[in-house]
Amino acid sequence: MSLFVDLSGRVALVTGGSRGIGRGIATVLREAGATVVTCARSEAADEAFEHRICDVRDPEQVAELVDQVVAAHGRLDILVNNAGGAPFALAADSSARFDDKILGLNLSATLAVSKAANAVMQAQASGGAIVNISSVSALRPSPGTASYGAAKAGVDSLTQTLAVEWGPKVRINSIDVGLCRTEQTDDHYGDDAAVAAVEATIPAGRMAEPSEIGQVAAFLASDLASYVSGARIACHGGGEPPVFLHVVNQFVNPGENA
Repeated sequence: MSLFVDLSGRVALVTGGSRGIGRGIATVLREAGATVVTCARSEAADEAFEHRICDVRDPEQVAELVDQVVAAHGRLDILVNNAGGAPFALAADSSARFDDKILGLNLSATLAVSKAANAVMQAQASGGAIVNISSVSALRPSPGTASYGAAKAGVDSLTQTLAVEWGPKVRINSIDVGLCRTEQTDDHYGDDAAVAAVEATIPAGRMAEPSEIGQVAAFLASDLASYVSGARIACHGGGEPPVFLHVVNQFVNPGENA
């Protein structure tokens, strides 16, 4: 077996694939040989990929989307559930409607699209692979995005359960993504100095590029990961060092902070 990721002849659907991390994933999958279809609630900014308009929170639109992909290409081999996100809102201040929307987009939609894709993949001799884009927010406190963190923890749990229910035909894995540079980085973190300060807290010394998330997704979708299912892969540059270490360092190595 070649140790190169080869997705030739496979059809992939990337939700939220028209920008940011989703676009990075779609680009890598295409470079690996896959035919890639992206979807989002609005038109794509360009015609780089075959694109469909779909609100993944609506099961009827999801069913139509998957039917369109199969009608156009005859199969669906790879699904990347990337659509998601949340604006900042403290839990005590957010409305029930706001929380429902965040949970719906980040968790319920992931299940809905996965179910539609699974129905196709189970009928294919070659089965299929699903990759869920989760977050480090699933693994630690998520102040300001409580419902988002809870939803992503649900995605990781859902991934493990579906791997049991849908195997051996369909493999499902999740990627817990850390900070990543996208078109919205400055909006989230501020100017270059602020971004540099944030990056200094990451053991890798920088945020990820969308293509790096795409490379992990491509591996998980490929035959190189044929025995990987129900896994949660951390792609966060080393994670977030515990805050108490900064305090300890001030006393253990005071000269370094002078």
